[in-house]
Parts: sequence; structure tokens; C-alpha cells
Amino acid sequence: MGGCDCGGAFRTESLCPHCLARIPAVREANGDDVYLVKKCSEHGEFRTIIWRGGPQFQGWKRQPNVMRTSESQTLAERGCPFDCGICPTHRKNACTAVLEVTCRCNLRCPVCFADAGSEAASDPPLEEIAEWYRRVLRAYGSDIIIQLSGGEPTVRDDLPAIIEMGRSLGFPFIQVNTNGLRLALEEDYASALRQAGAASVFLQFDGTEDEIYRKLRGRAFYGEKRRAIERCVENGIGVVLVPTIVPGVNHHNIGAMIRLALELSPGVRGVHFQPVGYFGRCPDAPDNSRRLTLPDIMLAIEEQTDGLMRVGDFTPPGWENTLCSFHGTFIPKPDGGLQALTGHGGGCCGDAESGDAHAVSFTARQWSAPPAAKVSECRCCESSANAPGVDSLDGFLERVRTNMLSVSCMAFQDAWNLDLERTKDCCIHVVAPDGRMIPFCLYNLTSAKGERLYREKL
Repeated sequence: MGGCDCGGAFRTESLCPHCLARIPAVREANGDDVYLVKKCSEHGEFRTIIWRGGPQFQGWKRQPNVMRTSESQTLAERGCPFDCGICPTHRKNACTAVLEVTCRCNLRCPVCFADAGSEAASDPPLEEIAEWYRRVLRAYGSDIIIQLSGGEPTVRDDLPAIIEMGRSLGFPFIQVNTNGLRLALEEDYASALRQAGAASVFLQFDGTEDEIYRKLRGRAFYGEKRRAIERCVENGIGVVLVPTIVPGVNHHNIGAMIRLALELSPGVRGVHFQPVGYFGRCPDAPDNSRRLTLPDIMLAIEEQTDGLMRVGDFTPPGWENTLCSFHGTFIPKPDGGLQALTGHGGGCCGDAESGDAHAVSFTARQWSAPPAAKVSECRCCESSANAPGVDSLDGFLERVRTNMLSVSCMAFQDAWNLDLERTKDCCIHVVAPDGRMIPFCLYNLTSAKGERLYREKL
């Protein structure tokens, strides 16, 4: 189901937050704001902000390129979103496959997608994880980002063996999604992950103030986050900072996080913001004042960096649906400013025009650690490969890659703002325990009562 955005509402479909029945929905403009409006015959109408302010929604939104080449794993019988696995109506190959190697965690975070904890189910055995790897290979080949997640994957003592297994099967880029506590507490742990073949750490990082961690994670450990970053950088693991942004908690700290990333660059390769989504038991619809949209994050970046990064420096993703994320890439200038490489990838889905393999390889290069010898003077902002200190075009490009910092944002969907037109373009897929590939937002989706659409049912 779809319609035109021209001059009015765009027809799409969604789910009722209470009964998870598929219902009609529209994207409805009100000035510069856009709302997802839907009505369930039993549970009433829901109106959720999905776009607030500029850049203008119409100029940002564009038709996604349909580039699906992988074979379907399930049949389209009940219709999206009930046939995932992936079904024939899905429009994109995956760029990232998430393997949840444990449900256990050493934290109890109220904003956790997975609601993981220490009393969770037993870990999947290595043989089962090997089959997940093989399922991904059969579906998408090896040109894909493998993200090992959980729970907290570092609670498994055999995590290095899981990384080695993926590398031995031909996956060139394996990333660990972690809160970083074990990296901070065990001096040699980062070295063990790097020797096993980990290229990058997707580090839970919610701010530069201990009070933020007290509110979001239950205790203060900013110092431990910094120590985890240092140990990854020392051992040649690229670091991506991943803040969950919650209004009234750390929205004010966005600029400080970016400035820290610039200070720690090129060891820190990027910042990937994630506005809070409302999962689990949320019996009442979250008020729109408690939501942050993509424009909200872009504007906060511009205001809190004093224009060092501007709204106009960010572009829609090249591979996934354009309402899912934004990205920008930046390199330092000799005068202390930044040069924006607008349109050159740098988000988690890069440049679609060159295909998914190019998008994945770009992201893998950006999120991996730079060469061991840090470039002491960057002239990447020069317009020519013949600039002083640059011997060739290859040298120029290497300087760009070495010094580049990516800043991106992913707006996940929950039961209130779920748009099935977006879901069909999802390229981040969780490998379910039965081997099916489920779009990330659908895998983690819950009703207002906490009933799950996929997680724990497979």
C-alpha cells in the first residue's frame, strides 16, 4: 500500500500498538512537521511525530532504489510484517547481519531493545552460531557487516573463538556491539579480540557526564568508557561511539560527544546517534515531546558544535529508506575547522549508486582502525591530489580515509511510529535462532503490553 507525498498525506500501513493488527496509516504534514496517523477499530487513533522542522521533509524524502538480489527464505502469505525471513516483498539486501550470541548481560538498562539480563536463557552453542554464519553466507555472501551482539557478547569467554569462526568462513569485517565494561576492566581483552579478527567495536556511549550513565544505565562509569576506548585504539580496533539519546537526559550533551570524538580521532572512527525508541511495557502512547526525530538531532549537532557541523552537511542514506537515518563525513582542516564531504557515504549504508558491496566496503574501511602510523598533518581539504605532502591520488585518498570521522543517526521504529514502507527497505537484519533474517525493528518490536512480534517466539 502506498501513495504520493505530493501536497497531502502519504498512505502506508502500520500496526496497532495494542493488538499488533495491521492497520492503514498516513504520513500527514502539519507545517514543517510530519506525523504518522493511524486508527485501529478497537483501540482508537494514534498520532506520532516522525519529522520535526527542517530540513524540509519533501526535499529529504525520495523513492528508495529497489535493488533486492537475494533469494527469499519465506513465502508472502499473511503480508508484511508477518512473513519475515526474508519474504518476497522485502526490497533490500542486508548490509548488516546481527548475531545475538547471548541473552545474558552485566547491566540492566531501561532503554535496552532486548531486555537482556543475568537470568536470561543459556547461550547458543558454537555449532548453532556456525550455522547462523552459513545462513548469512547463503543469503548474502560475505560482503556484509557481521555484528556480534546480545545481551552483552563479552560475557561469553569464547567470544574470540566466535570471531575467529566468522573470519575463517570468509567474513572480512566483524564488529562487536558492547557496553565496553570488560574491555575497560581486563587489560589484555582488547588484544584478544583484535588477534581473533575483530575490526571494530560498536561502543554503547551515552555521554561525557557520569550523571547521564546513572540515569540510563544505573551507575556512573564514564571513566570506564574512556578506558575501553583507549584499549581498543591501542590494539588497532576501530571505535564507533553509539549514544542512545533521551530527551531531558543527554540531548544537551550531543555536541560534547562529537567534540570528544574529534579529540580522540582517528582512533574513534564515528558517532552513531540513536534516538530512544519505546519498547517493552508502555501502556500509554509516549508523548510526542518525548520523541526525537532526525531533524531534531541534526539541529542539536549544529547548535551544540557552534556550526562546526551544520544541518546542510548531512544527507539521507544511500541504501536504506531515507526516513531511517542521516549521515555525514568530516575531515579536519589546518585552521581547526572541518571539511564536510557531503554525499560521500559514511553512514551505515554508504552510497547506493555503486551497489551494496561498495556501501559495505566503504563502511568497513571507515569503521576499522586507521593505519598504525597516524597522519601528523592532514591536507585532505585541499582540492587537488597535487597538494603539498600528497604524492598521488592514492595518497590523497588514504589521507581522507585515515582522518575521516563519520557522524550518523538511526531512527528506530517502535509500535507507535512503525511504517511498513520503511520496514520493507530495512537492511539491518537480525539472524533469529531458527536462522531466518528479520528486520531489526520488527525483531525488537513490542506491543504496549510488552508482547513481542518476533523476539522470543522463534
